[in-house]
Amino acid sequence: MTFSSPSDHSDETQESTAARVTAAKQSTWVSVVVNLVLSSLQVVVGVITASQALVADGVHSLTDLVADFVVLVANHQSQKAPDEDHPYGHQRFETGASLALGLLLLVVGGGMLWQSVLKLENPSQVPQVHVAALWMALIALLAKESLFRYMLAVAKKVRSSLLVANAWHARSDAASSLVVSLGILGNLMGYPIFDPIAAAIVGFMVGRMGWIFAWAALHELMDQAADEKEVQAIHATLLETPGVKSVHDVRTRKMGDMIVVDAHLEVDAGLTVEAGHAISVVAQQRVLARHSVISMMIHIDPWYPPNLDHTEPLELYGKAQNDR
Repeated sequence: MTFSSPSDHSDETQESTAARVTAAKQSTWVSVVVNLVLSSLQVVVGVITASQALVADGVHSLTDLVADFVVLVANHQSQKAPDEDHPYGHQRFETGASLALGLLLLVVGGGMLWQSVLKLENPSQVPQVHVAALWMALIALLAKESLFRYMLAVAKKVRSSLLVANAWHARSDAASSLVVSLGILGNLMGYPIFDPIAAAIVGFMVGRMGWIFAWAALHELMDQAADEKEVQAIHATLLETPGVKSVHDVRTRKMGDMIVVDAHLEVDAGLTVEAGHAISVVAQQRVLARHSVISMMIHIDPWYPPNLDHTEPLELYGKAQNDR
């Protein structure tokens, strides 16, 4: 017997979803404002002060704006209710958005590296930057680190992998601003080549972060299982359900920040179909309430006491197969 999960979620799950949507919108709009101001100032000041590293960091901040809008769109789309074409919901829209974000960072990082290499081929033509570039880099560093801490706190509170990715993107920006500050400082101390070197390091950091995001998203799109700790927790919840004698073949696959679960439950072979179904419903409800599970499929297997001969059901099955 196989039973699918109920279509309606508990009030607790709905409240959690609403909280995630609200938190995602709020934190992302804060990021949009910060990055809009920073990217504009960094590019303008970088051009005026002849700092390639500061311009590169500004372009990096500009990609954050694109990333923020990707998060906003993905957050909206992923909350759509299941439909005929997407019976499991639209949570994987977030995964697709993470993949797009990763590819974007790969392209931007590659472009930064290429421009830096061109500058390093002619180090004598690298100009000395103005001290204003250093002050701008330090301001950007402080703003980005503060933004990272804020966004990560929100992401952990609502348990959103996409928001975590975007928060760490902000941390990569803070790290890049630190590198840019050091590069500009070296340039001001009489080593002009430090500026394009800093720009190259920023490009590498951006590309590496893009690779990490894209690779993780690709694994999820290939039905990657939930982490072992979460699987064991779901197994324990099922086993604690009254009437469940044993649990096996618990399989999971990620669906955005949620999980789809298949499991086999063993119940007393003497129970009626109705009783077995009732146990499966309780088991499903307990899992949906306690874990980030969006859908669950349960297969009911008969359980026999160890000292009971249970060959008769197998004989009946064999007879039915022969009669077909």
